[in-house]
Amino acid sequence: MHPMLNIAIRATRKAGNFIAKCYETPSYNQENNEFVSFVQQQAAQRIIETIHQSYPTHIVTTKYDDAIPEKESDMKWIVDPINGINNFLKRLPHFSISVALRVKGRTEIAIIYDPIRNELFTTTRGQGAQLNGYRLRMNNKTKDLTGSTISTLLSIEQKKHSPHELSQLIMLLINKKMNFHCSGSSALDFAYVAAGRLDSFFAIAIKKQDFWGGEMLVSEAGGLVTDLSGGHDHEISENIIAAHPMMIKALLKAIGEIKMDKE
Repeated sequence: MHPMLNIAIRATRKAGNFIAKCYETPSYNQENNEFVSFVQQQAAQRIIETIHQSYPTHIVTTKYDDAIPEKESDMKWIVDPINGINNFLKRLPHFSISVALRVKGRTEIAIIYDPIRNELFTTTRGQGAQLNGYRLRMNNKTKDLTGSTISTLLSIEQKKHSPHELSQLIMLLINKKMNFHCSGSSALDFAYVAAGRLDSFFAIAIKKQDFWGGEMLVSEAGGLVTDLSGGHDHEISENIIAAHPMMIKALLKAIGEIKMDKE
């Protein structure tokens, strides 16, 4: 195991244990946003401190921090202490911790951890993807959209696409008889695609900090991640599709049937 991955796993599990205890506490109040912010901050701090103990010169930042320019020599960790914060707020046990190491502008290590199910998805560039130490293989049997399961994230904050465009896209995929799934945790959606639990995932207006880790996990499990045109400008467009290559091909063909800005 890569030594940096080992340290990151230790940090992530430490934060996960803290989050799980807070989630299960009897005094938990789902309307207490201050408590949730406290949990996020404390979980992130546990990750930051653990990584800095071994790598004091590395930059460790949460996705909520102000952007730090990525220099060519930077070793930069991006931490999302609770991906699926609304689920956590509503006591829906489906959220995760996401940690990604960026080196010279590209992801080299990624972890997505579900502290409730104790499922640890990990990957190191060129070494494949694992779930609790077992190699992940994507589902390559589903090649047709009909009957397949797709998860989606449509940001209520996005302004690039009109409600009409989005409704067109949703209706198109529904007419293809796809099964829709909206989990509330995009990190786990990526992980589930990598594990073959979902056939595909697409998102509109998703921030790059939210998919860096999941993108690599899917790629290392044998999948593809593209923008809505099949290109690799998803960091710019913030529109993304993740699936097995054959499923990507079918999705892009379907999306091509409607008129919407795919850039």
